[in-house]
Amino acid sequence: MSSISSSPRSVEEIFKDYSARRTGIVRALTHDVDEFYNLCDPEKENLCLYGHPNETWEVNLPAEEVPPELPEPALGINFARDGMNQRDWLSLVAVHSDCWLLSVAFFFGTRLNQSERKRLFSMINDLPTAFEVVAERKQHVKEKPSADSGSKSRGSTKKSTEGQAKSTPKLADESYPEEEEHGETLCGSCGGNYSADEFWIGCDICERWYHGKCVKITPAKAESIKQYKCPSCSLKRSRQ
Repeated sequence: MSSISSSPRSVEEIFKDYSARRTGIVRALTHDVDEFYNLCDPEKENLCLYGHPNETWEVNLPAEEVPPELPEPALGINFARDGMNQRDWLSLVAVHSDCWLLSVAFFFGTRLNQSERKRLFSMINDLPTAFEVVAERKQHVKEKPSADSGSKSRGSTKKSTEGQAKSTPKLADESYPEEEEHGETLCGSCGGNYSADEFWIGCDICERWYHGKCVKITPAKAESIKQYKCPSCSLKRSRQ
């Protein structure tokens, strides 16, 4: 755990920390759900789910020091595992994780002024909560977008003759060739799997894929975007 002296202090630094911890939490509850489920053995002691600033997650015992250096996540998430439907249990863990993520963010932001706190919350609020991701996650994965099919899912990127990237969203009833040579496609925001019945858009900078709803881009809005930059890339460029 990082020391207070090295903790994020600016709005951008705190949001980056929040976003990374959230990514780890979401990955545990979606893509790595089987591993997470197995680690939460009810026979073990009180366990907590931690998201770390390097986008990883960890199931571990709570901090021993009192008071802890940072706010602690919900204690004993493993005890309810076998007494609930798995989806309900994951949703419960997601709700507590959302509360923890906010508490850590505003713990770091205790010295921010009113305007800065408002801006931080606005940036956080632009991302779906862990609970929303778990609640809306599809159970079955359909065909994935092709990296060289000439489109980036429903929000694609094609290079024009001038070399400028141009967004060319696909219509909802168009099909996409199945990708065989590339790994599983995951949303860069929520970590969810690709599904052909959802609108996706690819970042022209980092080339990551995102659910349209996760980055608040609709098919209609995508048609007017010449070069799409995801929230992370936009934040990086604004700080340069």
